[in-house]
Amino acid sequence: MSDGCIVWGPALFAGYLEAITVLFTHPVFVFLFLPVLLLAHALVPRRARNGLLLGASLLFYAWGERVFVLVMLASIAGNFGFGRWLGRLQERGAGGRARGVVLALAVSFNLALLFYFKYLGWAWEALAGFAGQLGLGADGSAAPSIHLPLGISFLTFQALSYIFDVYRREEMPQRKLAPFALYLSLFPQLIAGPIVRYGSIARQLAHRTIGLHDVSEGARRFLQGLAKKVLIADVLAVPVDRVFELPGDQLSFGVAWVGLIGYTLQLYFDFSGYSDMAIGLGQMFGFRFDENFRHPYVARSITEFWRRWHISLSTWFRDYVYIPFGGNRHGQARTLVNLTAVFLLCGLWHGAAWSFVLWGAFHGAFLVIERVSKGPWSAGAPRVLQHGYVLLVVMAGWLLFRAPTLESAAAMSKALLGFRGAPLPLETVGTLVSARVAIAFAAGVVFSMPIYPALLR
Repeated sequence: MSDGCIVWGPALFAGYLEAITVLFTHPVFVFLFLPVLLLAHALVPRRARNGLLLGASLLFYAWGERVFVLVMLASIAGNFGFGRWLGRLQERGAGGRARGVVLALAVSFNLALLFYFKYLGWAWEALAGFAGQLGLGADGSAAPSIHLPLGISFLTFQALSYIFDVYRREEMPQRKLAPFALYLSLFPQLIAGPIVRYGSIARQLAHRTIGLHDVSEGARRFLQGLAKKVLIADVLAVPVDRVFELPGDQLSFGVAWVGLIGYTLQLYFDFSGYSDMAIGLGQMFGFRFDENFRHPYVARSITEFWRRWHISLSTWFRDYVYIPFGGNRHGQARTLVNLTAVFLLCGLWHGAAWSFVLWGAFHGAFLVIERVSKGPWSAGAPRVLQHGYVLLVVMAGWLLFRAPTLESAAAMSKALLGFRGAPLPLETVGTLVSARVAIAFAAGVVFSMPIYPALLR
């Protein structure tokens, strides 16, 4: 894993997923780290299992991030302290103002860490560009180069969910540092989710039982995710990268659609494959994580899509942003404003680039439209029309998500609509879609739908 700075932009999101999953697909992990840890976990006394997993999780993260494991340790120490502080105030019967001050300090601490590592460089460039437009002579050349620690967004959101739940008195603060440290650092879901709520595994941290069935089912789920990643996502990534690297004047209608459909499948199998691996690994060690994807491409509205895609993230924003903002309790106008704000934040959460913000606004706009008008998403519309509408909207969003620049997204949009044709293209559909890629496309279409679970039943 490189120590270099990750420059966040839509074209590099797939590279970020690759950096994450290489840790799980690396031979050292599969053939040494995991089997040795499983054996040790089975042999040590139960009271020592949390300590063993904590040490292994810190080692796992340090393998990928080296010295930046200190960032995670700082987050663990800070949030443990804030949780204990809130707990002591609650025991003393302190008023809401004192607890609110501690909550504000805890939220500021977490957001400051996230902002520094993920958004400072982008904000610096944006402000410098704005100053340059005002004639102040500034530019973005002096923007700081800051390494982006893997999983810092997931770490921050898990920590914030714990702080919010303790503040609301929905969870008791953890009194022991080791179990809390394990909650934030547990290696299966540490770097790309799913975002695990403390309440969902608090009892499992204290006591869990593991049988051969758990290990075998966890191994099956891990291999399922590994297959999604290696046999579908990685194969499709090759033609997708070639298409999105082409100049706009070299994009033909067919090539553009190969790139966009390929990326739609690649992103799903990359991300859901990682979630499968995380869920499977957790089960092998006695933890039960909630599902994170439920065949989102079969949704019949964008609202339903977000109930199926990255569920742990969408429910996090619902419970800790949308509902506290007022949700749908203050009239339709306020509801629409809340939806828009949440999805702007959701887009920004995915990365520090205007394209991500635009992608979030794009999805927020369709959620607003679905609430105020009738269309293909309405009840009673033909299912084919509903599914087609969702796929077209989602793929248009993925174009914003993946294109290197907004200009390249516009050029590809023209090619997708048939308004641009390359007389002598650098790539053709025939050169992009080999037999191996065609099989990956077919498998991706089949397994993105709930056909396999239906066959199992």
